[in-house]
Amino acid sequence: MTTITDPITIKNLQLAHRLALAPMTRSRALTDGTPGPLAAQYYAQRADLGLLITEGTQPSDDGQGYLNTPGIYRPEHIAGWRQITDAVHERGGRVFIQLMHVGRMSHPANTPHHRPALAPSAIAPGVTIFTPSGAQPVPTPRALTIAEIATTVADFRRAAAAAIAAGADGIELHGGNGYLLQQFLAPNANTRTDRYGGSIANRARLMLEIAAAVADEIGAERVGIRLSPGGRLGGLDEGLDAADLYRHLVGGLAALDLAYLHLLHVSADEQLLADLRRAWPNTLLLLRAGRTVDRDALDAELAAGIADVLPLGSSALANPDILARLRAGARLNVADPSTFYGGGAAGYTDYPTLDVLQPV
Repeated sequence: MTTITDPITIKNLQLAHRLALAPMTRSRALTDGTPGPLAAQYYAQRADLGLLITEGTQPSDDGQGYLNTPGIYRPEHIAGWRQITDAVHERGGRVFIQLMHVGRMSHPANTPHHRPALAPSAIAPGVTIFTPSGAQPVPTPRALTIAEIATTVADFRRAAAAAIAAGADGIELHGGNGYLLQQFLAPNANTRTDRYGGSIANRARLMLEIAAAVADEIGAERVGIRLSPGGRLGGLDEGLDAADLYRHLVGGLAALDLAYLHLLHVSADEQLLADLRRAWPNTLLLLRAGRTVDRDALDAELAAGIADVLPLGSSALANPDILARLRAGARLNVADPSTFYGGGAAGYTDYPTLDVLQPV
């Protein structure tokens, strides 16, 4: 029976166990998108998790939605990420930078250019977002032109190359959580009548084009992708054909031979999850909402045969030595939600570790 301490090979990565760091927005970058001064320490503290998937990182000015999120498209960004990747590599970890374009989930006050957000269609999500002046309704975005869609594909390609230049082992495309790529999947956010709207194939087209572009740029073995089937963040509704949409999408992604598929499982559709597992030939990462984080529960989740690797979110945020704690049966620190976003070391790099760490 597979357990969390069994090794695994993901393309050209040899990992010592089956846990990973899930991507988590921390909003501690500098205002120009350069990773903040404590970011290298934060990630290096968690290097024992092996595969670290970073916080969402915008591939362009238009990709930013939240305050103080990092970018990976300028020389200063590359230099900042190089400090992080070097620190993680020195401790034996591997880094995949998550590329996240938020689409309509933005506000002009949060971006460097203060322009309206770009999205599949000019439809506001009907939710609020935090800005320098507090919570504000997300404004109606502007619909991307066909030329701007091509520019967006090129932005992802350049950002992937920049991530590798910064020393990353690969990138993860963010195709879920209500952001741009998932917005194209959802009929209530995408009412286009061109080749990017309407049918299942058309709504999936942009994600497949971007995945193919970044795989061509840096190699498919360096590319993962995250999806959240059935997720309704950002006001999305993927429609009555959502299950068929994801079967089509994962089939197209599988043909690209990417390193891994990372599913955030938030729906009750276990049949779709099983279908996607059968359709995916390579490593599958599975993050279940509300999972129990203890050794027995995680081993049982692996034994179920869906997931190959289990990313950990807030439990890893609060426990930089979580692998050692799980091995020792030690109590876990409890994450403090008030320090999740923004601020300094508190709730970021100051969570205590065990006095005596177990060998990793």
